[in-house]
Amino acid sequence: MSPAGRRALLAAAAASLLPLTASSQERRWFEAADAMRKLALSWGDQDYGAVLVLGGAIVGEGPSRVIMNNDPSAHAEREAIRDAQKRLGRADLAGTVLYSTSRPCALCERAAAAARVSRMYFGSHLTDAGRP
Repeated sequence: MSPAGRRALLAAAAASLLPLTASSQERRWFEAADAMRKLALSWGDQDYGAVLVLGGAIVGEGPSRVIMNNDPSAHAEREAIRDAQKRLGRADLAGTVLYSTSRPCALCERAAAAARVSRMYFGSHLTDAGRP
């Protein structure tokens, strides 16, 4: 196979990691969540990341801090929720969308529901988890 053919094959494979139905904006948010996952891994934490988005901007970032903070509640999703609440200066996060690298656990879903997060997507295929 020619070098150009290999590049085209690799580009097609990379594009297939996310569904064609996902918008470029949604892909951007998943990539931001994945950057949080990589940050968590860089300091030896768990393999999870999340971001909260409101009005086309990230308002909360959440790398897992379970190991770093010795805090079993410091899951990426709850860290993103806490960060957004701090940045926005309010507990009510209505209108926000949570993007996570994996399916949030039941406690994270409850925290998202309590914060009134509007919708959740998880994983590289941007699976729609609906309202928390």
